[in-house]
Amino acid sequence: MLQESSIRTDYPSLRGTRKLLIDGEWIEAATGATYPSINPATGVTIAYVAMGGEEDINRAVAAARRAFETGPWSTSTPYERQNLLLKFADLVDANFEELATLATIDMGAPISRQMGFRKRAIGLLRYYAAMAVSLHGETVPNSHGGDIFSYTLREPIGVVGAITPWNGPIPSTIWKLGPVLATGCTLVLKPAEEAPLVPLRLGELALEAGIPKGVFNIVTGSGTVAGARLVEHPEVDKIAFTGSHLTGQRIMQAAAPTMKRLTMELGGKSPNIVFADANLSKAIPGAAQAIFNNSGQICSAGSRLFVERSIYDQVVEGVAEFGRSLKMGNGLDSSTQIGPLVSTKQLERVCGFVESGVREGARLVSGGARVQEGELANGNFVAPTVFADLTSEMAIGQEEIFGPVLTVFPFDTIDEVVTLANSTVFGLGAGVWSSRLDTVHTMARRIKSGVIWANSYQLADPGVPFGGYKMSGFGRESGRQHVEEYTNVKSVWIAPSD
Repeated sequence: MLQESSIRTDYPSLRGTRKLLIDGEWIEAATGATYPSINPATGVTIAYVAMGGEEDINRAVAAARRAFETGPWSTSTPYERQNLLLKFADLVDANFEELATLATIDMGAPISRQMGFRKRAIGLLRYYAAMAVSLHGETVPNSHGGDIFSYTLREPIGVVGAITPWNGPIPSTIWKLGPVLATGCTLVLKPAEEAPLVPLRLGELALEAGIPKGVFNIVTGSGTVAGARLVEHPEVDKIAFTGSHLTGQRIMQAAAPTMKRLTMELGGKSPNIVFADANLSKAIPGAAQAIFNNSGQICSAGSRLFVERSIYDQVVEGVAEFGRSLKMGNGLDSSTQIGPLVSTKQLERVCGFVESGVREGARLVSGGARVQEGELANGNFVAPTVFADLTSEMAIGQEEIFGPVLTVFPFDTIDEVVTLANSTVFGLGAGVWSSRLDTVHTMARRIKSGVIWANSYQLADPGVPFGGYKMSGFGRESGRQHVEEYTNVKSVWIAPSD
């Protein structure tokens, strides 16, 4: 039986139809249309959500523009913005169990994983609060000498349009909202259709914290309508997007006519490399968690495992056995370790890749099938899957699957594994497992990736930037670089009047 007795599921945020947040008011979509939000563990509709469209985006952008140009937010001081962020952080902290529950019900990840975001979420908001009073220009010596003086100012970029993914609604929303509030920008957020409930609840908490109307607007709806209008809107100054590289390419094309600034955190096919001198008692479970955590629905998941040949068979079987040991189930069960995929569409995609791997001749070591037994029958569950003995041309070894599917390759030398690790169009994350510090430094220098984890995987901190190379995007989230990307730099020259 599911162990849900200690987890509340009767929150008001799960009742009725969830509306749009525009100019500080909760309103219906202009068309009155709604769509269902479905629990991927049970197939049951948990809420109805407003289906925003182009007119709603237009209203939200107009509200954000007014707040940025003429409202009280336009004259807010760094201290005032810091204070609001700290109040917001306290409210998020006080309501975090509800946020975690909403995320679990909406997109399926185990409640233990969602609750694990608490420190990160609150830490991010308090980091942005610190950055609100830390951003500044600088005096710059110039070549003219004499009494000619030059300096720079950092100013908020303006109205930001953000599009967030469904795989981590709590941190993804905060990653988009935090730098907006710190710098004095305003935001129109288009959450993923599959996981809108957390962003909407965060909107309620933002209003409770005292964030002025029009500063934070939320328009739920489809990417092809609401998202597309947000990207092309001439009054939006910047787009911050997290999602697939294919959608990212379309966004870049749509944003080109208005020369919008862009932050693109896109997909990955991240290499995770285990050397023979690694501590295997740590590396094997670490490699397994790097792909099976969140059912593989993480952009930087360690989906390609490279193992030095002398320990190849041992690691392959160890990772497969770890996957077999994971308890699969409804995320509200506190003992669940791996939940469902977010939707039937994602289920079909992952199963299609598994079938192609078998068809192309990869060796299926474990998993490889949808789980439809007992109380899992109506959910989107796929068993943790391990493929071995691949060739680099196989689709499952090159394309982002976004599911609990691991591909394992042997290697013999550092030069060989560096070539293999860099042999995709992506470059988001990478892992290196070795007891030799010189090996770690060599790999960190030679792998083309925005983040390198050594003897660990998926570590994160508010002050450490995250982002990709190549098709994994550009721009950074977390760290000073993240907040600075929401500002313009203005140069000022002052010469004597005489």
